[in-house]
Amino acid sequence: MKNSCLHLLAALWFFWPFQLVAAEPLSRIAMGSCNRQDLPQPLWRPIIAFRPQLWIWLGDNIYGDTNDMELLASKWTRQKENSGYKELLATCPVVGLWDDHDYGRNNAGFEYKQKRESQTLFLDFFDVPRDSERRKREGTYDVQVFGPEGRQVAVILLDVRFYRAAPRSGGDILGEAQWRWLKKTLDGSRAQIHLICSGSQILPTEHRWEKWADYPDSRNRLFKLLADSRKPGVVLLSGDRHFSEIARVGNPHGGPPLLEMTSSGLTHFWEKFPDEQNSLRLGEAFVGLGFGTLDIAWSDREITVSIRDAEGHAVRSEKVGF
Repeated sequence: MKNSCLHLLAALWFFWPFQLVAAEPLSRIAMGSCNRQDLPQPLWRPIIAFRPQLWIWLGDNIYGDTNDMELLASKWTRQKENSGYKELLATCPVVGLWDDHDYGRNNAGFEYKQKRESQTLFLDFFDVPRDSERRKREGTYDVQVFGPEGRQVAVILLDVRFYRAAPRSGGDILGEAQWRWLKKTLDGSRAQIHLICSGSQILPTEHRWEKWADYPDSRNRLFKLLADSRKPGVVLLSGDRHFSEIARVGNPHGGPPLLEMTSSGLTHFWEKFPDEQNSLRLGEAFVGLGFGTLDIAWSDREITVSIRDAEGHAVRSEKVGF
């Protein structure tokens, strides 16, 4: 009987898609994107002052843009040795995804020839153990669950680069292996809050830059998957754009409306912002150095989603119930 129980536990461990990271419930999460390793990084001080229990990188964590893996490795090292970032690492766990510039080349997708070598460098930056299953996976997608049962946050990190077809080609953005993993992850989740993180914006449709709307079948598939899963507390998080905004849309497949916060950038921003059209935007876009935060009120079952400026002040906020 003892051996049977051990075998069952081993099987559950192998097939369970989650990694439980922390026993304490999260109430303060910070995030950001678009961070040049060779520019001043003034936001680590206000980010640390927010006292986050978790930091989420939302892509373009460095600007690699090279086929030279030694050069790319040196850029990751430079970022990891940044004094402000090292202070953050000493205060809270860090997770993240990649976008095109830290993937290796601007606007690159599945065709980038160094993607497997680049993935190794990405996992090294996040100190992923050498024997981790993530080292065997094609793509950097992952889920980590924080908090005790009944007060859990699932951070779902999507990879929109490794399998991505050319924009507006009729192809896919995630790839079938990642879609199967995502369905399994959502189906098996017992978390109360689900943060869906993507390097590219998910909701906006009107601008001409990279976005999920360039892959309408994939975007619709994600909406249906979220509706069918009926998971609570879904918030979409993205980076990339060099400005920040909050958007919301009704899910055509049912369930609560979908809210997305885009947080960008940490070291630079779109200084000549043309007041880009986004009919889904709530309020105005924020153009300037900034980062995003989530404040979770477990007793009220409410999440406050905020964009913060370079001083750490909340300049845009919306609430999501769960």
